[in-house]
Amino acid sequence: MEKFTPKFFVATALLFDVDGKLLIYLRDDNPEISFPNCWDLFGGIIEPNESAEQCLLREVLEELGISISDFTFWKSFDCDLNDGRPNRKFVFIAHTDHTPDKLKLDVGQKLISIDLAERKNFRFANMLGDVIEEYAATLH
Repeated sequence: MEKFTPKFFVATALLFDVDGKLLIYLRDDNPEISFPNCWDLFGGIIEPNESAEQCLLREVLEELGISISDFTFWKSFDCDLNDGRPNRKFVFIAHTDHTPDKLKLDVGQKLISIDLAERKNFRFANMLGDVIEEYAATLH
């Protein structure tokens, strides 16, 4: 069996707004990017000499223009990008006192917040639907 060797390390968050809804955004509809026109969580690729926590803080600031301080590591997942490149996602649970209408999205097409019960109505990038599903299962 081949050993999983990630090429990319990613930090991402299940980021909940002030109403307890999950903040998600619709990725650009550009065939040149991975998972175009899919819903995504906030985060990104961890840069050299950067921790997963530092990456998460940087990415949320870049993508939403806010600083978060209420976050905890939940778990990591190994997966492949749609071009077959392996990556490891470090997933955090985070909270903000904002609602989508008070945030400025700097990536993608659209920002919304959803109840976890609505999660199956969305096509998520990569294996994020499975991540959200696994998290939702821990709440019961």
